[in-house]
Order: sequence, then C-alpha cells, then structure tokens
Amino acid sequence: MILIADSGSTKTDWCAVEEGRVVKRVSTSGINPYHQDERAIRGILCGELLTQLGDVRPDRVVFYGSGCREEKVPMMTSLLKNVFDNVADIQVNGDLIGAARAVLGVEEGIACILGTGSNSCLYDGHRIVANIPPLGYILGDEGSGAVLGKMFINEMLKNSSLHHVRDEFFRLSRLSESDIIERVYRQPQANRFLASIAPFVHEHLDNEAVRAVVIDNFRQFFLKNVKRYRRPDLACGFVGSMAWHFKAELCEAARLEGVSVGRVVKSPMEGLVEYQLVCSQTLC
Repeated sequence: MILIADSGSTKTDWCAVEEGRVVKRVSTSGINPYHQDERAIRGILCGELLTQLGDVRPDRVVFYGSGCREEKVPMMTSLLKNVFDNVADIQVNGDLIGAARAVLGVEEGIACILGTGSNSCLYDGHRIVANIPPLGYILGDEGSGAVLGKMFINEMLKNSSLHHVRDEFFRLSRLSESDIIERVYRQPQANRFLASIAPFVHEHLDNEAVRAVVIDNFRQFFLKNVKRYRRPDLACGFVGSMAWHFKAELCEAARLEGVSVGRVVKSPMEGLVEYQLVCSQTLC
C-alpha cells in the first residue's frame, strides 16, 4: 500500500492506494518544512494524520510538498520515518516534480503551477531538467493569482472606464484605495491578499477590459517562462486554481503565444495516483 501526500501551506491531502485502488482519503493541516519547525510538523502527523488513517498501514510513503527544498528533505524524511517506523521506503519531493508527474506522467513536457504564486519546469519524463526561477510576486510570478490581483488593481484604479467595477469592488470588499495601499505595502502576506481578489475578477470576465488583464497575465507567463525553455514542440500541463478557474483565458493566451496546452487540473492528486500505478507496472 502506498500513501501519497500533496501538501501546501494551508492543507495536505493524503491518499492511500493499494493495487491501483484508492483505499482512503484524508486531509490535514498544511505542512511546509520551510516555514514550520519539526515540532509543528510532528504535531500534524501524529495528532491529525495517524488519527484519521486508523488501521491503514502503508508499505511506502511518497510526499510532495511546497517548501520541500533540497536542504529540507532530510528533516521531512526523518519526521515521516519517525511516524511510520515500519516503512522502509519514504520519498520526499518538491511540489514542482509532483505537478510534472501529475500532468505529464512519464512523458516529456513542460509542467506549470499557477496558484497564489507560479512556477514551471522542463520535464524529461523522469526528472526536472530546467527551471526558470519564478522570483516571487514582486519580481516575477507571472500568471499567478497574486500578480493577477496586482494587475487588476492597477487597471481598476487607473482606467476611468472601469468606474462601475471599481465602485462594486469597494462596496463588496469594504476597502478604500488607501486600505488597499495599507494591505499591500504595510501588512504581511500581501501576496495572499492580492490573490484573494481573483474570485472577484472571475465574476467580471464579461467586462472586456477585465478579461484582457487576465489574458495579459497569462501571456506574460508564457513569454517570460514557458517560451524560454525553447521547446515549442512540447505541450504544457497545468496544476492550480488559477489555471483551473481561468482555463478559457489561459487557452486564449496560449493560442496568442503559440503554446500548446495539455492537461489542466485543479489538484495534482489524481494524476499522482495514476503516476504511481504506471510506475508500479513499469518499474520507473
């Protein structure tokens, strides 16, 4: 039995798979070894995960997570071994290789994450062979929810033809222009605040100026990330809420930039289950 984890900073999804069949699914608090210490992570594993797993006993654990940088892998591996002390095979991977395996499987291609932030990689069917640095929402993260929020606010406040949209945004959010400046420049987690604007943007896609902002955000992602791999022959697969909820605009931006769009999923878990099944049959 394989226990697969897909972890972000907010939530971790766990899926137990045996002989290609999903045995159990559970969710716990998010695990990010870059931001959390060993005590916090151990508390989640022991206090939340083991309680929900019950009598499920995996033979193998494969963990994919944000914050699982190379220097954090030993710590995360050790914590999982302490919790699953009878499991010899424990693998810890970053979320980008998880995205690649979820949308590309064992095929070559370009894998992309589009959520609050963004990332991408060139994948050869087994490993990541190139990665354009995302650089965060101030210097980069094109295509992300945070950058969409930044671009939308800029257009909303500077384009006089959007005064109706602006008035509705202020009314629903109960924010003023000065409040927005406060949230972006003086309060923590400005990226999350900016990304939280995405649902409002989605509800106003019938406005051509708003839709143009969304498409331009994705076009910038293709221009500054995907096309710089110089592999126009490869399709791009996408994981994340931005790609999923704005799929039509993503595909339009791809068409304008001459990029081929492959699989688009909100969450990588189903693809990761498929990948493990293929690997168990082919010994990849």
